[in-house]
Amino acid sequence: MEDGSDAGKRLPVPVTAYGPLQLLAARVHRLASTGRSPEALIAADAYLAIARAVGDEKSVSFLIQAKMYAYLDMGRVPEATRLGERLLATHQATGKVLEEAKTLCDLAQMHVLRGRYVDGMHDLARAGVLLDAGPAGTDRHRSAMCSFAETATVAEMYETAAAAYERLCAFDQPGRATSFDIVYATTLLYWGLRLAHVSRGSEATVRLRRSAAITRRWLDRTGNDPCVLAAHALALAKLGDVVVAEKLARDVILPLRAGKSHQHARMAHLALGISRREQGDLLESRRELVAARELCGYGPHPAEAQIIRYEMAVTALELDGSQSSRDLFEAVEGQVRELWLLRQQRLSMLRQARQREEAETARARAEREILRDPLTGLGNRRRFDELLSGVDDGRLPRPLVLLLVDLDHFKAVNDAYSHSAGDRALREVAAILRAHCGTEDEAVRYAGDEFVLFLHGDAGTGREMAERIRSAVARADILAGVRLTVSVGMAALTDGMTGDMLFRVADERLYAAKWSGRNTIAA
Repeated sequence: MEDGSDAGKRLPVPVTAYGPLQLLAARVHRLASTGRSPEALIAADAYLAIARAVGDEKSVSFLIQAKMYAYLDMGRVPEATRLGERLLATHQATGKVLEEAKTLCDLAQMHVLRGRYVDGMHDLARAGVLLDAGPAGTDRHRSAMCSFAETATVAEMYETAAAAYERLCAFDQPGRATSFDIVYATTLLYWGLRLAHVSRGSEATVRLRRSAAITRRWLDRTGNDPCVLAAHALALAKLGDVVVAEKLARDVILPLRAGKSHQHARMAHLALGISRREQGDLLESRRELVAARELCGYGPHPAEAQIIRYEMAVTALELDGSQSSRDLFEAVEGQVRELWLLRQQRLSMLRQARQREEAETARARAEREILRDPLTGLGNRRRFDELLSGVDDGRLPRPLVLLLVDLDHFKAVNDAYSHSAGDRALREVAAILRAHCGTEDEAVRYAGDEFVLFLHGDAGTGREMAERIRSAVARADILAGVRLTVSVGMAALTDGMTGDMLFRVADERLYAAKWSGRNTIAA
């Protein structure tokens, strides 16, 4: 049991990766994902005011993301896109690669919904490259992968989506039921329905059976979830098990509609419509299909509207068999085939966009390697020249301070302990410099045992940073039995000063620090 003193030292909120107001953000996400998007928007605005007031930037990002999903659920894609673009800029500025990948996936989905396929495939390809480079299996990586797969499904690139879901399922324990199973089953379901509509029956059956097997396994382990039952019923209806499909669909339609789970309500109506048609009740079949179509006002995937339209055309043809019904069916069937060809074009667009992104990533990596010192991992002399030129052309933000850091008596260390020990010392000092760099700062290895830190701050900030670095090196146990120290020369950029002038001033002060006894700072 904790004593009073320990309890008094505890923080008032849990420390997590998601910000102290994560429960508020989680509530908004929950509202947005359960059909209560208007409530989610109201809550998001209220909680954003709180998060901004207390400076909780992590929760601000999650709340904006939840608000974006609420807009998307309501079909308000332009507003969702604007929020997504804000999030993307934030993640790129802070270097959060997995968050950037997830937001790129979300933006790609919005582009697809607006018919902007070139933009959508570009963002999705970029996200795929980032995901392949990121740490696989973490919660954030899985979340971003799920967004990637969902976007691929919305774009009807089922092969791409299925491959992503299979990767997600591989991260889980074998046989464990997860939410990824259900979204995978839904992808297979849409894929199977679309294949059936383009006369590829055997391929359709394989996908539909796989979808039904996944949902059946989920139901056996977790109970009768209405959403899962709706997906299961639709797969069974299309596979011909219409009696079971009808019962399942009838049982869940009202709960799904009451809970505003529009996507799964559409599935249940569609399952019931197909089941009744196969049993000869064409009028009820039509009523159920019309009900499914009416629910398409609530943000369907593009494929759903096409699937419902096709099944309605089949029912209309069976109802009267007139020439007008045959003409209608042929028109719908032709449109379905044309859309299937466009889907294949999107797959090609994604492959080409992915190749361009990989080539660009390889080029950027090669450029970084050219500017990197292989021993320390810092920038090299070429990178130093590039940064110094940035002082002259205004690319480096002001205020700016230059710190020249030089190891004291380094030649003696090399002579006494070998060059390998000297290399180890250089790597350790580089690590200390890197640890003291902010997001806008950069350290480079200028030459030998001399380093340069481009610090974005004023003279006071520069002096504080220089002292921290000097002190950190002096305290560090870099080589056993050896006390390594550094001398630092500092210069602050002033009006009219060029990069070369700034460097000369810092170099003169480093020389002064050496002559004043070393292990000191001259500013």
